[in-house]
Amino acid sequence: MKTDGILLLAFCAAALIMIMSVTRRRRKLLSAIFGGGTGLAALFLLSRFGPALGEDFPLNAFSLAGSALLGVPFVAGLALLKVL
Repeated sequence: MKTDGILLLAFCAAALIMIMSVTRRRRKLLSAIFGGGTGLAALFLLSRFGPALGEDFPLNAFSLAGSALLGVPFVAGLALLKVL
């Protein structure tokens, strides 16, 4: 299996898990918008102020989709992987 297929499969699995998580909440749409919005905001802040911290965090399709879908934990994991 090629790398693109593996990434697509992982993204679909994460999307399914997040959909299941959001549907169990009382305020479904608000929860999804808040989670994605905070993830995107954290990614933009990290991209903007990352060079001042000594690391460069590019805005690409993978990081945008991951932060919009998974929120702040994705951005924190991305930053942790970049530092290590």
